Amino acid sequence: MSANRRWWVPPDDKDSVSEKLLRKTRESPLVPIGLGGCLVVAAYRIYRLRSRGSTKMSIHLIHTRVAAQACAVGAIMLGAVYTTYSDYIKRMAQDTGEK
Repeated sequence: MSANRRWWVPPDDKDSVSEKLLRKTRESPLVPIGLGGCLVVAAYRIYRLRSRGSTKMSIHLIHTRVAAQACAVGAIMLGAVYTTYSDYIKRMAQDTGEK
């Protein structure tokens, strides 16, 4: 093994993580909404972990995962509906308005 502790250096021409996140946010604003929803659900379920009563830990974790996935899938569906509306329905309305 090498004594060099800094064994990986990112390339200079690549974007940083924060720049990538900002670019993706501008391209698709529902991605951070889905990510935020997942984080909120996970934080709430961790908070509720103490008062879960007699529920097994595995059941509690499954419910947490399902709720977080529901937020992510909901954001994906909203993005798909918005994209369909903006690409197809608006275009069809413009095409019929021009005739």
